[in-house]
Amino acid sequence: MEAAEAILKINNIEVRYHEVILVLKGVSIQVPRGGIVTLLGANGAGKSTTLKAISGLLKVEDGEVTDGAIEYEGQHIHHERAAIIAKMGIVQVIEGRRVFEHLTVEENLKVGAHLRKTGSVKDGLELVYYYFPRLQEKRNEVAGFVSGGEQQMTVVGRALMTEPKLVLLDEPSMGLAPKLIHEIFRIIMQLNEEQRISILLVEQNAKLALNVAPYAYVMETGRIVMDDTSEKLSQNEDIKDFYLGLTDKGGRKSFRDVKHYKRRKRWLT
Repeated sequence: MEAAEAILKINNIEVRYHEVILVLKGVSIQVPRGGIVTLLGANGAGKSTTLKAISGLLKVEDGEVTDGAIEYEGQHIHHERAAIIAKMGIVQVIEGRRVFEHLTVEENLKVGAHLRKTGSVKDGLELVYYYFPRLQEKRNEVAGFVSGGEQQMTVVGRALMTEPKLVLLDEPSMGLAPKLIHEIFRIIMQLNEEQRISILLVEQNAKLALNVAPYAYVMETGRIVMDDTSEKLSQNEDIKDFYLGLTDKGGRKSFRDVKHYKRRKRWLT
């Protein structure tokens, strides 16, 4: 991936919590302008920490980037406050569908409008309802009572209201039915293609993520252990074993088989 086309460059960063707990170790990632990149990894690998390092939310949890640099449109942002980073056009959709439960769906969407630089709130709502027609139907309902899929649409729509240049999506498929997952990812791909919004996607559903993003990074224990085009990674034997759950013969691996990874660790050698 050419550096010149990158909207975001993470250069060899380390992240520590409480000044002592080393969580990320020499992580480097690039996101091309107008592109989608996915970050794969198991629970605890450091994926969400990477997103928080970009968005400035690490500081809320007493974390900081202690080495390396994060560049957004050529400007170092790793020591900026989250509010400043958001105004620059980076918005993070945090895992777990964080809606304001007592507000209506439309009131939730309007929360994102305070970061808009052009157009009216009405313009923003029209765009969101174009991509998420179901939200228009539910706009006057209390967000805490709509379905999980509709809550996920609401938080993505709220991000869209900010007129983002780069969206950080953290586990958008979590807890959703397969039909809804595919609907939401179809809309995400449409947003990327039509609005040219750059997307960094963190996702445990590796098969889905590799279908959506042309390029992928694999993270284990705070390090990037592999990166390549999604097409090549989907054919990689390790990815098949540990993320797609397939053996060489195409069968589902058992948990006992997967445990051999702890003794193997060949990505890190």
